[in-house]
Amino acid sequence: MNVVLLTPEQDFEAIVATAARTCYSSEKPEDIFDSFRFIQDTKKAEIIRTLKKRHHETPFEHVSFTFAISGISRVTLAQLTRHRLASFSVQSQRYSDFSNNEPVIPEFFETFEETRELIFRDYQAAKDFVKTYYVKELHMSEKDAEKKAQEDARYILPQCESTNVVMTMNARELMHFFNLRCCNRAQWEIRQLANEILRICKKVAPIIFEDAGPSCVRGACPEGEYGCGNPVNRS
Repeated sequence: MNVVLLTPEQDFEAIVATAARTCYSSEKPEDIFDSFRFIQDTKKAEIIRTLKKRHHETPFEHVSFTFAISGISRVTLAQLTRHRLASFSVQSQRYSDFSNNEPVIPEFFETFEETRELIFRDYQAAKDFVKTYYVKELHMSEKDAEKKAQEDARYILPQCESTNVVMTMNARELMHFFNLRCCNRAQWEIRQLANEILRICKKVAPIIFEDAGPSCVRGACPEGEYGCGNPVNRS
């Protein structure tokens, strides 16, 4: 798995503070923004922390982050795209050659010597099976069967097939994403992805994301009796 921030670095926090101040000021937004660009971070931090305290979260929607994500499984892709307040562009299994892709394998299965080799063979086996069927039963040419097999093999491909995604989320949705996916109860791969995105976000917008993470970072665990029993230490 690899995650790269594609969004040019900017003063994300000045934008959020400008949006918040515009709601209560007679000044023009562009003038407010110019003033925030030259003031100390402590003032922006004060505004941003007040927004969170008062649950005034709309200003956080004005800053978006675009990530290039490569090498995640289709299992994690399905979970990721449930976050509907985001934009996704996903590598096509119909038009891309996946025959040399690295599968995503849980650490547990890595301990079995033959597992990796079997999973590596799955994609090509699926594609060859479909291609053979089209040539033999439907009398297609090799070229036409190859193209058809590429798209129809998707029906029998394993979920561990890796894929690449470009994802854009605004800061408000990212904080919700971190609440759910940085949690110890989240599946290991999407938790790993969420933690890496959070690491990047904290680097470029440390005030906005200073208390981002699983829900227990800012309050009680919402899982109740199903909680992990190991909440984040907030002391």
